[in-house]
This record gives sequence, C-alpha cells and structure tokens, in this order.
Amino acid sequence: MPHPAVLDACAIGFGAVAGALSRHQVGKLAASQIAKDPARLGPTFERWHTAGINVAGSFILGVVSAVPTLDTSPKQATAKFGCTSRQKLLLGIGFCGSFTTFSTYSVDVIAMLNNGQSIKAIQYICVNNMGGIAAAALGMMLVRRMFGK
Repeated sequence: MPHPAVLDACAIGFGAVAGALSRHQVGKLAASQIAKDPARLGPTFERWHTAGINVAGSFILGVVSAVPTLDTSPKQATAKFGCTSRQKLLLGIGFCGSFTTFSTYSVDVIAMLNNGQSIKAIQYICVNNMGGIAAAALGMMLVRRMFGK
C-alpha cells in the first residue's frame, strides 16, 4: 500500500487536473458564446466568466468544508454521510484550488483599470470578493441545515 502522503498528493493532483480542465471548458464556452454576438455580449461578459467561476468554486468549497469528515478508522461502527479527509483534499484543495483563479482575477482588474474602466473594476472586485464570500457561506449554511449542525 502506498504511503498516505503519496495518496494525498495523488488525490490533490487528480482534483487539480479536473478543476483546471473544468475551468478551461467554462472559459471556452464563454468565449464561444461571446463570439456568436460580440457586440451584445462582449462588453458585458468579457472577463466576467472568471467571476462566475470564482463564485461557483467558493460555493463548492463552502459545501465541502461543511460536510462532516468521516472517521475511516477500523473501529468506526456505522457509516455516516460525509467525506473522508482525502476526498476533501481532492475536492477542496485539488478541484476548487485549480478551478478558481485569483491570478486571472487580478490581471482582469488591472486590465480594466488600465482601460479606464474604474467602475467596472470596482464592480468586478465586489462580485468576486463579496459574491465568493456569500457563496461560500451559503454552501456551508445549506450543508449545516441539511445535517442539523
């Protein structure tokens, strides 16, 4: 049996690949929709798919963090709902860590400021920051309500 640290690293890596591929596909989908009607969608949605990804990823991470961690020791008598620590690594650090992106968000804000779009940059910052925090809180709250925590 491989060392637990190796299994943890594999879980994180697998989740990271899935998150990066998912983010790439969402970006491609957004770009193709904008290309179909650039005059209408370009000014509105250019760069904003990143905010959507970050908010969605924050919601997912909120859910993952609030789901109970299962005890996987042999003495565990009954199975309960939850995730193992390794599953949380896969979904949280791996998937969400690579699906969401602070670096693209940062570059988007600077590009907006360099283009004289200060109001748009402030709106984008608010959607990413407040939307992400609200989404994470909502995800945690929903899980806690579902399981009476």
